[in-house]
This record gives sequence, structure tokens and C-alpha cells, in this order.
Amino acid sequence: MESFWDFLWYTIIVFAFVAYLIVFFQILTDLFRDRTVSGVGKALWVIALILIPFFSALVYLVVRGHGMAIRTGHAHLEARQATDRYIRQVAGKSAAEQISEAKALYDSGAITAAEFEQLKARAVGQSPTGPDDTPVP
Repeated sequence: MESFWDFLWYTIIVFAFVAYLIVFFQILTDLFRDRTVSGVGKALWVIALILIPFFSALVYLVVRGHGMAIRTGHAHLEARQATDRYIRQVAGKSAAEQISEAKALYDSGAITAAEFEQLKARAVGQSPTGPDDTPVP
């Protein structure tokens, strides 16, 4: 770099290039997420983005920007729902479900009252104790 102005110009160019790459990958993600655009349409958009990058990116954002926001929102919602389903699956049953299952076992005679109390205490997170107040494993 020969002068401050060369450095400033270089910084602006690098910033613009990085900004374009971010927009480019956002557009590609949206383009391939959209099921309403045909394969030919997707190919034409990609070619346009490569051959006339800034103009085609601006046109895409103006023409399809609103739908882009909607598709991104749906993708985030689906990801959150998938995460919630996974957490519920891994976390197991709630304390109320565990207690109701233990109560059904107790009512059917499959377990004793002491076993029911142990299961109930374990479900609510308490340390169950035996008849002599010693902890039960």
C-alpha cells in the first residue's frame, strides 16, 4: 500500500466483496429452499448471479425479497419444532406422566404401596427413603 487512500479503497473493496458473498449465499439458500421455482429457473438465477453478480442480486432481492423472509421464517420455525421434538424425546416423560403410570401399576396390584411411593418420590426429584428413613437406591 502506497498511501492511506489506497488502504481505504482496498478496505472498501474487501468489505463490498464479503457483503456480496453473504448476500450471494443467502440468495442461494433461499433459491434452493423454494419449491415453487423449477430447476431451470434456479439454474438461470445461478448463472445470472455468477455473470452479472451485483445487478442480479439486487433484482432477486427486489423481486423475491418478501418471499425470502417468509421462507426463512418457516425454516426457523421448522428447526425450532424439530429441536423441541428432540428435546421432549430425549428428556423422557414428565413427572406427572411417571406418577400416573406408577399409580396405574399400583392400582393393578403390580407394585406395592412402598414401591409406588419410591417411584413417586423419584419422579418429583426427591430422594426416596425406606421404612427406617434410610435412602433407597
